[in-house]
Amino acid sequence: MFDDESSPLAARFAQLAHERGVQPAMTFRGDERQPDQTFAYDFAKFWRRVERVTAHLQSTWGVQPGDRVAWLGFNHELQLVTLVACARLGAIFLPLNFRLAVPELQQVMLDAQPRLLVHDSHHASTALALKAEGLKHTHHDTLIASASPRGLPLPAVHGELPLLLVYTSGTTGVPKGAVHTQAALLANARASAWAHDFLPGDKVLSTLPMFHVGGLCIQTLPALLAGVEVVLHPRFDANAWLDEMTTSRPTLSLLVPATMRALFEHPRWADTSLACLRGIMTGSSTVPVAYLETLHARGVPVGQVYGTTETGPVSIVLRLPDAMARVGASGWPHPQAQVKLINAQGQEVGPGETGEVCIRAANLMRGYWRADGEPNTGLQDGWFHSGDLGQRAEDGCITIVGRSKDMIISGGENIYPAEIENQLVTLPGVAESAVVGLPDERWGEVPVAVLVRSADPAGHALSAEAVLAHLQSRIARFKLPRRVVFMDSLPKSALGKVLKPQLQKLLQA
Repeated sequence: MFDDESSPLAARFAQLAHERGVQPAMTFRGDERQPDQTFAYDFAKFWRRVERVTAHLQSTWGVQPGDRVAWLGFNHELQLVTLVACARLGAIFLPLNFRLAVPELQQVMLDAQPRLLVHDSHHASTALALKAEGLKHTHHDTLIASASPRGLPLPAVHGELPLLLVYTSGTTGVPKGAVHTQAALLANARASAWAHDFLPGDKVLSTLPMFHVGGLCIQTLPALLAGVEVVLHPRFDANAWLDEMTTSRPTLSLLVPATMRALFEHPRWADTSLACLRGIMTGSSTVPVAYLETLHARGVPVGQVYGTTETGPVSIVLRLPDAMARVGASGWPHPQAQVKLINAQGQEVGPGETGEVCIRAANLMRGYWRADGEPNTGLQDGWFHSGDLGQRAEDGCITIVGRSKDMIISGGENIYPAEIENQLVTLPGVAESAVVGLPDERWGEVPVAVLVRSADPAGHALSAEAVLAHLQSRIARFKLPRRVVFMDSLPKSALGKVLKPQLQKLLQA
């Protein structure tokens, strides 16, 4: 059965349907048409949906090898079904960031030139506002609602064909699309299986947006490829996440700092049992140590997956057995990855020294998409230069200390904002914080702390003087912020990462 599939990624799902047909593959909650319903799919039913969507893409919408199929909407089980259908057709799946404005999305459309844009009801008006040559629009229900032709000939495809096109945030300049092949996605799934050490009976709660490689490729797609059940939510909701602890009882989930904080502040946080969880993974570059310790205090180890849109993203992993002993570290490269830390001259640095993180592995992107036919770019001799700064311990464990462009050089001293941010988040009254460097005539640059007050009495009473007093005994004097600024909110990316270039522009303005 699955030997007939030339697509290596689709062949894996055909194999699962054949060998584990009645085993649960996915539970989906919160469909926009029936929000109170739960939809359950075993691997055989999942594969039948793949076959139907494949036929509709091919016969109804004329999707050919190399065509781009865009998706605009909240997480949905059909998003994953469509990805696998694209693999069978040699097409390229393009998940769109629904948090971008129409002009930003239009930039992506002009670059990628998709043939078909699939959308949900919530984003229908946005979808219809987007234009590209020959573009067709459809609601995702049309991909599955009616019977499809059978026995259509499939093109011959192979592992090196592009399958996933994911754009870096368009809010910080011209968006760039990272091209991932079928082979790269399978390599990333193997890296994720090593990172999580998937076990029989595991269940992954997936709530982060799948338009990003974090939500799609750290746990969700790798879990399905490993034969592990996924419980999928349309988007993160703290109340719904806590509900799952007693309903589906997941063993694994993925959180970022913003979603962690939403859970900690929820009235049910303290009384909800987390006993079902054997661990949480987080995928942000730097996570406040206080957040990790809060989960550890509940008996839940928090592992880390370091990577970027360009790296798959699973590159460096702090696995769950090591999580409590190496709080704040990013971990070790996965077995098939090479990681080096280099200085400004391109030379590798020694243990304890700071260098840019460079990665070479099978799950890296093939390159950046170029709609005008230019060669793919973004790698240097097969290495991806991340722009992140890291330090390697004697035992090989790597800790990310910040972005090279975020590092502040003040009076000749290097200041890493994460060091200050980790201390700020422990201060009562601080809801969120970010530290950026601003130009200074005397020192070259100086650190400036930007805070969002919490809504409680501690937040209302918080002053700049109290912030500096809190930091004075915790960090070196030269690292102390020269200014403390209070804002109502911080500019963020789709996954809750603070957009520091935007923040610097706001402060300078």
